[in-house]
Amino acid sequence: MEALAEPSTVAQSGLTDEEFYAFCQRNPSIRFEREPDGKLIIMPNTGGKTGKLNFRLYSLFFPWLESSQSGEMFDSSTAFRLADGSTRSPDASWVRFDRWNALTEREQEQFPPLCPDFVVELMSVTDTLASAKAKMTNVWIANGCRLAWLIDPKAQTTHIFRANGEIQIINGFDKVLSGENVLEGFTLDLKRLM
Repeated sequence: MEALAEPSTVAQSGLTDEEFYAFCQRNPSIRFEREPDGKLIIMPNTGGKTGKLNFRLYSLFFPWLESSQSGEMFDSSTAFRLADGSTRSPDASWVRFDRWNALTEREQEQFPPLCPDFVVELMSVTDTLASAKAKMTNVWIANGCRLAWLIDPKAQTTHIFRANGEIQIINGFDKVLSGENVLEGFTLDLKRLM
């Protein structure tokens, strides 16, 4: 049996933000993230189940996004240049309009230099819980994300990470998540991801 693919880190130093963006554009069939020290992370493509859940997740956000008119939503192919120097791509993310509109046209076109207000990461078979939780805390929350959900479809568990450092665990997909004061008025019925 073939081993599951995991993200691979390769030594690559000295790329400026512009050079990294150009490098990614020259290699569109490969997904890259970047560590604060400049090392590149080659991200595996998602499998069918994860891709299906990603699409379902986007569709559940769309009605709220259209009615709230409060920000922009982004898919998993959007990379953000974070304050710690890393460049990361969450599975789904949202940025308030005032923050998005403060960016220049070029910043919006390339890897936006900001951390989303909200992110969702869906665990896939290649993820470990320890590394996924570390990413939520050490990447997203540490760089200014206000609310982050780590959803594990296999274990039917959701970890909610808040800007104040609080982590809440929701067991079971018979629950409804709240967008709290970040995605005001949004709720996600976890049963709809099954």
